[in-house]
Amino acid sequence: MTGSETVLCIKRNMLPESWVEPRSIVPLDLDVFIETCSISGFEFLNRKDAERDPGYKQVIPYIVLQTRDMKKTALYHRQGSETRLHDLWSVGIGGHINPIDRVGRDTSFRQILMAGMERELNEELENRPLNEPPDFMGVISEDITDVGKVHLGAVFRILTEYPEKYLPGAELFQFTWTKTESLYALNLELWSSLALCLLSDC
Repeated sequence: MTGSETVLCIKRNMLPESWVEPRSIVPLDLDVFIETCSISGFEFLNRKDAERDPGYKQVIPYIVLQTRDMKKTALYHRQGSETRLHDLWSVGIGGHINPIDRVGRDTSFRQILMAGMERELNEELENRPLNEPPDFMGVISEDITDVGKVHLGAVFRILTEYPEKYLPGAELFQFTWTKTESLYALNLELWSSLALCLLSDC
């Protein structure tokens, strides 16, 4: 699918420097994030080309599930299409934003982002309570890994009273709820470490 897939991208040099440092963890209000991305300009590019061009950042909704007391976090083992992340644990549900998330040519960045996030949740979770909406938390980015160099994470969090009602799809391999304090002892993908730091104000 990567060969013909087109994905939402923003030119790196149009984004705030604090967002694209070698290791960025930036708490943000959703309106600020959307306004900044809208002003920076966004476009859909061939994913195969974008993966090789660090001059662009592919925007990825990255949704973390936690119990309302934040003592447990949902976790799964990477087995999906991104082979560079295999054998790592992840706390982030999400993926690329595609033209299918755009209703028309004049669709706003806000509409595209939220549609892409909802689609990813619906694709990767077979069931979830609809009265527990995701809240935007901020931005993560890193230039340490090949994957990180070309992606920008838009981090959302869902706080739930009913973790047992979140049923994973096939992509979320070995999905489980784990004590948040024990996550750091696992072999996490770097974005998961950055996201947990964002959520805990570390």
